[in-house]
Amino acid sequence: MEEELQLQLEDTREKMQKAIQHLEEELLRVRAGKASPNILDGITVDYYGSMTPLNQVSNISTPDARTIAVQPWEKSMIESIEKAIMAANIGLTPVNNGELIRINVPPLTEERRLMLVKQIKGMGENTKVSIRSARRDANEAFKQMKKDGLSEDQEKNAELEIQKYTDQYSEKVDNLIDLKEKDIMTI
Repeated sequence: MEEELQLQLEDTREKMQKAIQHLEEELLRVRAGKASPNILDGITVDYYGSMTPLNQVSNISTPDARTIAVQPWEKSMIESIEKAIMAANIGLTPVNNGELIRINVPPLTEERRLMLVKQIKGMGENTKVSIRSARRDANEAFKQMKKDGLSEDQEKNAELEIQKYTDQYSEKVDNLIDLKEKDIMTI
């Protein structure tokens, strides 16, 4: 029974950690006014009939703080890459010069900054919901274990442990969101 309890605790901690990792990945995609190759993460291109991530068919770099350069490995891919970037609806317009694609990242307006802050706070809240959901699932599992012979003290200790995890990971979410908000609001 003790081993089952430890497994449940580890599983719950892992779920909470995955929620944090997902939030970190999502926050990398949010444009904070400066060019970053991460903005193009998740964009796929039709490469000879199969959808392939953009970074696997081209070299993505940032020559300066306001420009992203996409250099396709095959010149024939340039138009389909341009179409994929347009279809991704990331709010940026690619410029094709026949050799490579340049994407100019304009400075953020105050209104756009506030919208992005609102968006990342929503992401943070969704992550907290995932964390609380993992806590609820664990607590339900502990109640089931109690019916199967787990002592009441062990159940209460496990619930306290899960609550400690929940508090730790919720604080991490708040810290990540605060850092990103400062990044976005910095001109």
